[in-house]
Amino acid sequence: MKRIESVNDFVIKFANVNGSGSASANEIFAKAILRMGVPVSPRNIFPSNIQGLPTWYEVRVSERGWLGRRGGIDMMVAMNPQTWEQDVLEVEPGGYLFHDSTKPLTHALRSDITIIGMPVTAICNATYEDPRQRTLFKNIMVLGALSELMDVDGRVIEGLFSEQYKGKERLLESNVRALQSGRGFARDHLKSPKQPGVGLRVKRVDAPHAVGDLIFMDGNAAAALGCVYGGATVCAWYPITPSSSVAEAFQGYCKQFRHDPQTGEARYAVVQAEDEIASIGIVTGAGWNGARAFTCTSGPGVSLMTEFIGLAYFAEIPLTIINVQRGGPSTGMPTRTQQADILSCAYASHGDTKHVLLLPQDPTECFEFSAAALDLADRLQTPVFVMTDLDIGMNQRLCKPLHWDDERRYDRGKVMSAEDLDAGKDFGRYKDVDGDGIPWRTLPATHRAKGAYFTRGTTRDAYARYSEAGPDYLYNVHRLLQKFATAATLVPAPEVQAAARKTRLGVLYFGSTAPAMAEALEALAASHIHLDAMRLRAFPFPASVAEFIAAHDRVFVVEQNRDAQMRTLLVTELEIDPEWLIKVLHYDGTPITARFIIDAITDAITDAITDCVHALAVAPRRERILADGNGASPRSSIASGDGRLPPAWGH
Repeated sequence: MKRIESVNDFVIKFANVNGSGSASANEIFAKAILRMGVPVSPRNIFPSNIQGLPTWYEVRVSERGWLGRRGGIDMMVAMNPQTWEQDVLEVEPGGYLFHDSTKPLTHALRSDITIIGMPVTAICNATYEDPRQRTLFKNIMVLGALSELMDVDGRVIEGLFSEQYKGKERLLESNVRALQSGRGFARDHLKSPKQPGVGLRVKRVDAPHAVGDLIFMDGNAAAALGCVYGGATVCAWYPITPSSSVAEAFQGYCKQFRHDPQTGEARYAVVQAEDEIASIGIVTGAGWNGARAFTCTSGPGVSLMTEFIGLAYFAEIPLTIINVQRGGPSTGMPTRTQQADILSCAYASHGDTKHVLLLPQDPTECFEFSAAALDLADRLQTPVFVMTDLDIGMNQRLCKPLHWDDERRYDRGKVMSAEDLDAGKDFGRYKDVDGDGIPWRTLPATHRAKGAYFTRGTTRDAYARYSEAGPDYLYNVHRLLQKFATAATLVPAPEVQAAARKTRLGVLYFGSTAPAMAEALEALAASHIHLDAMRLRAFPFPASVAEFIAAHDRVFVVEQNRDAQMRTLLVTELEIDPEWLIKVLHYDGTPITARFIIDAITDAITDAITDCVHALAVAPRRERILADGNGASPRSSIASGDGRLPPAWGH
């Protein structure tokens, strides 16, 4: 058996029981490697209950800086008998299985992996009397053993303990003892000539190193901080996984930044409402009153909020919704990730609505886009969605540092002042006077006698007067379409990465797919499959999206949902021939991997070539000559194979 041997490039996965205290130890393992200058990408895979069910923690170590899930496990730390069989199967041939050897193994083993046993339970039972200590320190002993086997600097781990238990010396000392106990056991018993050891190593990378000035944070905290810097003063929410920590972080940051330093007065309002309907109602009212307001939720919450979202759209009230997406439908998979709410948010309400969606790829963009959403909501006088997901929101990611220009001023849009009204400026609340579809508004109490209007979610004319006349309705809904077209010029533009060689193939992707996509593009290019790539960052789509699609024979659309929702949005809004756009769909609740993307695109191209060659082979001789005569061929179909030779697939 050939063992996997690698330095600063591997995947390790911890299998534990939820509520056992393993998460803290696993996180310290990841942070220790990060402190040694090696990029890591951890993901916590947890159940939708408090404790007792299986949980996993996966850490990818990549000196190259690949932050997406790779797929496959090089070492499994199997500490949960309940999931043993599944955990063993995940290990790559030549990989490693670390387990608690207190009891003899009765489970099936594999001959193509290395088994490493440590009697962790027996050691803890002999060392500690308290049952809770036995459970908690078992995880620290495992951490110690792994750090010794994989050359993770123990001093770095002790430094992390010092930070975690600052002012709690008793806890610090006990954790250090457990760590050293695990390291000592591994040194004495698992690295002897009789033991095969571990071929996975961590080697310190000194500055300048791959981590550089990157920071380590989760998307929910970044989004909350973006709302603070973006000027939000009102947050109303109802708890729902995986978005609750956005509101919790916002409250924490507001306690730090939003209290008057002299009086101590709070300059913000955070309301945990009785349900999602109440929370969006509060935010809508706050937006109408001129406050910058947001709510955070997930798919089921958006479903309940739909009527108020429609009201805010038609009454033209600014508000921001941070949607941390999870698996659906219904309550779906609360603790698993998907990009499942694209269509439900783009068209939320009950017809003839279109909403702005921002699509961040990492915590940095969660910060930037949350602040931008508050500006866009005011500028456009409409709901704006920030479409993050569980993978970005609840997992710590390496990302670029957060920056804020202190000279930046909030864009409040078209707000008519008392001076404007006194000067006799015409005020039609729903009247387009500038040709961009965006009307002027006033804020409550702007003027003692002028500028007041009824806010209606029903029909009215340009001056906010009740009307059920068809022409008045048509004027409003057509103006809203014009406003949406204006939005396409204001939202973040897509990012394009041109292939190293001229190609007729393209790929569209968005959000948390980005890190896996970056790795996949490099690997595909190494296999002589070249694709121009465009990362979508917002809806409505700027003109460049249609231009990108038109410039290629076929375009893959990579997304994490069952029904190809982004592809549907592209087809509907840009009136694209569906055959032009090829689905690449991943939706099992785990983050998409580079391996999945590579395999899907390679298989699609291979199948297309096979179909075309077969069709040509059985075609009449004259048709074969015409198809191949001058080396030119018409546009080919990857999806179905139409009897035509495919173009040079990126070659």
